[in-house]
Amino acid sequence: LVLFISMLFLTLLLLFLALFPGAFNCCTKVSDEIPKGILRRVERFEIQKADGLCHLEAVILYIEGRKFCVSPRIRKVKKWMKKNKHKIPRKKTHGRKQRRTKIIKKKEKKQ
Repeated sequence: LVLFISMLFLTLLLLFLALFPGAFNCCTKVSDEIPKGILRRVERFEIQKADGLCHLEAVILYIEGRKFCVSPRIRKVKKWMKKNKHKIPRKKTHGRKQRRTKIIKKKEKKQ
């Protein structure tokens, strides 16, 4: 009976992790202040919304493989995010579609 309960618990845990992969990736605390030189070293950032699995709004800054959670209400961070929109990771589009649009644009330029 103990073995059955442990196997059931393990199965449910694995199912939860498969269905909600971001559940343990949420920021649980945010900093309301940010040191001066941090923003210059940010490699990429993500915006965490307070819906679904994560219950806290945050900006996740990735610096040298580490993640820092800061408040999205910090004026300095808002201004920095507007300038650095290119550092938000994007989903890759299909390569063929990209090539077709480039070819079409080149043909338009020639005409």
